[in-house]
Amino acid sequence: MSAKSHDPRTTELLAAVVASHEGERISLDELMAPLQRRAFGFLLLLIAVPNFIPVPLGVGGITGTLASLLGLQMLIGLEQPWLPRWLKQRSLKRSSLQHFLERIAPITRWLEKLCKPRLERLTTHPLTIASGLMMIFLGVLLMLPIPFTNYLFGVMLLAFAFALIERDGALLLVVWGATGASVGLSAGVARSLWTMVKDWF
Repeated sequence: MSAKSHDPRTTELLAAVVASHEGERISLDELMAPLQRRAFGFLLLLIAVPNFIPVPLGVGGITGTLASLLGLQMLIGLEQPWLPRWLKQRSLKRSSLQHFLERIAPITRWLEKLCKPRLERLTTHPLTIASGLMMIFLGVLLMLPIPFTNYLFGVMLLAFAFALIERDGALLLVVWGATGASVGLSAGVARSLWTMVKDWF
């Protein structure tokens, strides 16, 4: 039996959790419980989504900080994300969660077509340390006030999330490479701007 028959895809698992919940609200802890080791990817998915929603400026600073904190937990070797008790007990409306899943469905379906379990060793400890470091870098890039980059880095966060959830080491390598290239490009732009400012004075 294939790995796919054993493990439901990301959207299938999340939709099943929401649909099977009887109450009007569902807590973050209840959402994360069936995900187990895939909870890092799920939280990263939640963090990535606001970058695609028209909101006031500053969302990158918030989502970037959260992504960096999540990356720090992977960097120090946690197998599952740690959240304070008050946050785990926060709940959301089932209808809002269903709308959320519908809103991101076009992107998630596209990513799921690309994803499959491969090079799975890259998604497990100790190589999750490298993922944690890259996640911190990507979070810092989101925090920087670089115009028109929220969508780009948001897509990278989504790809990162699905690579972790679907245990796709090949996609993870692509995200690592894209993050490294973005860091190098941003550093080059920053140096150029600094040189230009010094020349003015």
